[in-house]
Amino acid sequence: MPARSSFRSLSAVALMLSSMMSAQPVYAQGPTPPRLLIVISVDQFSGDLFNQYRGVLPGGFKRLEEGAVFPRGYQSHAATETCPGHSTILTGDRPARTGIIANTWYDMASTRKDKDGRQDKAIYCAEDETRGASSRPSDYVPSPVHLKVPTLGDRMKAADPRSRVVSVAGKDRAAIMMGGAHTDEIWFLRPTDHAQFITLAGRTNTPASIIRANQAIDTALAAPAGPFDLGAQANICATRSRTTAITPDLSIGTGRFERKAGDKAAFRASPESDTATLSLASSLIADMRLGKGPATDLIAIGLSATDIVGHRYGTQGNEMCTQIIALDTMLDGFFRTLDAQGIDYAVALTADHGGQDAPERAADSAIVDASRVDKALTPNGLNAALAKATGLSGPLLYGDGAAGDIYLASTLTPAQRRQVATAALKIWQAHPQVAAVFTHDELAKYPLPSGPPDAWNIEQEARASFDPARSGDFVVLLKPRITPIVEAGKYIATHGSPWDYDRRVPILFWRKGMAGFEQPNSVETVDIMPTLAAMIGLKLSAGEVDGRCLDLDPGMGSTCK
Repeated sequence: MPARSSFRSLSAVALMLSSMMSAQPVYAQGPTPPRLLIVISVDQFSGDLFNQYRGVLPGGFKRLEEGAVFPRGYQSHAATETCPGHSTILTGDRPARTGIIANTWYDMASTRKDKDGRQDKAIYCAEDETRGASSRPSDYVPSPVHLKVPTLGDRMKAADPRSRVVSVAGKDRAAIMMGGAHTDEIWFLRPTDHAQFITLAGRTNTPASIIRANQAIDTALAAPAGPFDLGAQANICATRSRTTAITPDLSIGTGRFERKAGDKAAFRASPESDTATLSLASSLIADMRLGKGPATDLIAIGLSATDIVGHRYGTQGNEMCTQIIALDTMLDGFFRTLDAQGIDYAVALTADHGGQDAPERAADSAIVDASRVDKALTPNGLNAALAKATGLSGPLLYGDGAAGDIYLASTLTPAQRRQVATAALKIWQAHPQVAAVFTHDELAKYPLPSGPPDAWNIEQEARASFDPARSGDFVVLLKPRITPIVEAGKYIATHGSPWDYDRRVPILFWRKGMAGFEQPNSVETVDIMPTLAAMIGLKLSAGEVDGRCLDLDPGMGSTCK
């Protein structure tokens, strides 16, 4: 068996994340605000996954379940993608106000061209397109310029500049959308190779924590790695270890994250990358003495491996089971590290969206309507059909896939726009995989939604993702269990729908000494920011954000005063 790196086994993970432990006292919760807020987003950690594994995890999740548990949290909007989801967590606002309507939208007035001379009208949510050569991962310049509202960290620094705000993640869009515009430190894995932590352009300081983190990744990648070792907890995954054929050349369900030396993609799609991110967070907390300054500090942590595992292997096999068990151990070691340092900290954990399993395995598990999207609904398929129907040439529609925001070409005359729009609507409305199509004008007339998110209709969900300056001429939503990936390849499963398996996520709060309880009613991720703001005494005006404070006192008192 190939040698395992220091990221590969549960015992090694626990040792790494608790390496700074010492016998210091732990602060109990008192009337004063916590000295450190820790906000963790586990990418693609759906409410379904939380419910599936809660009760069998002995580590970090067991601790969090001793606090305030909201198992029916919602990313309430329709565009359940990574960037919109992360934009809600620490702003208190839905995408209609954050302006982050998707991972990628289109600016039809853009004249930008990529290095091959092709028009590039795509805008990546976390880029500054005035500085990047194109929207390609190798070309764009990461930036928070598209986020229209302040984050909790931005508000904390405005109220007291002594507060330190740090954001670390496996993805730039997670770190940027949670950190905001005024972070003291912001680090994320490079989008092109996923194997080195980088920061925003123009920031020249590289702390020792970053140097150590990147050296540890290089050391881990230098050697091949055998199956991830779950030790005594391997029995939890036994019933989920079942082979499912996706294509004649691709099967999933029994993997344990073996990889070759230097395989950065495999490193990223495994518990190893989350271990690296949490190890970096631990180092930054210790080196910067977060939680020990004159004002409350904040660290946002985006753990991205669960999402990549879900995309590559689906949500119901041995791969995801291994990832969740490893994550539980990582969080346990991380919390124990903070305990040993005597930091008075509070934790909020949630997800940016949920996800669904690969349709092939879902179809084998009695979900008879699970299927892949018809290629006729992709931008290429639609453009071919529209060219035939209208006699017009060139790209007539632009979009980032078969669902979401779709844009009419800016080269069309008003008469041609009406012709193409009529033909496109006819195609969508007749297709059995399409649940709904909304025009830009229709969504602009809908009022912003309110009330319990589990009672919203599909129009309200779409409106919560609508920005009149950025949204498409059409918003197309597919029916449940339609995976918007035509053919399995690098990714076999995904998210992004308006259905509850993508919208519903857990929301957990914990602070030592707090009285635990579970609230079964639906709440929203936009409620996290005002809840934490109340915890530290940061005042918000009525109606200033979409979210509301959640009372974390199970008794007659209230934490929202």
